[in-house]
Amino acid sequence: MVERDDKADPKLGAQIADELIHKVKVVATVGIVNTGVGLSSIEKYQNAKVPLVIAVSTGTVLTKRYAPPAAPENYIFRVSPRTDIETAFLVNHIVDRVNLTKIAILADDTPYGESGKVDLEKALAARKLKAAAIERFKIGATDMSTQLARARAAGAEVVVMYGIGPELAAIAQSKSAMKWNAPLFAGWTASMQNFIDAAGKSGEGVMMPQTFIQDNDNFRRRSFVLSYFEQNGSGVIPSPMSAAQGYDAMRLLNNAMQLSPTLAGVDIKNALENMNNRVEGVITVYSRPYTPDDHDAVTSNMLVMGVVHNGKTDFAFKTDAKRSFMVERKKSL
Repeated sequence: MVERDDKADPKLGAQIADELIHKVKVVATVGIVNTGVGLSSIEKYQNAKVPLVIAVSTGTVLTKRYAPPAAPENYIFRVSPRTDIETAFLVNHIVDRVNLTKIAILADDTPYGESGKVDLEKALAARKLKAAAIERFKIGATDMSTQLARARAAGAEVVVMYGIGPELAAIAQSKSAMKWNAPLFAGWTASMQNFIDAAGKSGEGVMMPQTFIQDNDNFRRRSFVLSYFEQNGSGVIPSPMSAAQGYDAMRLLNNAMQLSPTLAGVDIKNALENMNNRVEGVITVYSRPYTPDDHDAVTSNMLVMGVVHNGKTDFAFKTDAKRSFMVERKKSL
């Protein structure tokens, strides 16, 4: 196996894609965490007919760009929730379970933040709602009091933030300093330890959609966590959801390669699209995770709500801990 680090740099990510495809001549790739890197790279895998299984990045466009009828074949697959699935899950939870409708959006100015903002607006429109306020921020921002003050002045009752750990922590800390008690929600990235550690007490109670939460009574999930600890010598998984999805992506790809008559890209792609045997992953047991028309293995019914509690991400609702592993993929909309 060949490993490369794109450092969340779209230009470097594109260069690595070229290297893997044309120099190393990989038969398939697992990876891509950053949506901007994905946008700069997927065309290269698609044109070379080299299957790419995205394990972390959620940008909706990544698996949609070459989906039929846009292209006759799609070589881009994913084992993470699309942003449009995640935002619909968030909005439905806030409206139906929290009973709040005046939602402010705070998103960073990266492709990931843009994807979150756009899909949140669509999810609100589906519920006949509009954002009370939309605020943007730059990577590296440490004071979000101006954006939050405008959101509060606009009558927002709840804040949904889309970004990465340090900036999300700045939002949480700025909101605490303002003594504003509006609930905080976020994309899945609020489960990363770099948010939880940086936010400290200000991050307590932040909720976010998750496919995997580390503390679980399920045997396979416990075994995965213990194996991770043994191999990495650490009691903390910096991003449990990313680790679980990466593991499942490799299991699905390996299974497809075993079923494929050759290691040609088209044969591996076809094997991924027609995988009828059950594959036990960490997130769930996969049965037909992909079809020719649908390359997203994670669907809305597989999400649970996580919450930051005592320095880690826990289940917001204990009933989810019992049901989550047994929930299988359903056809995406």
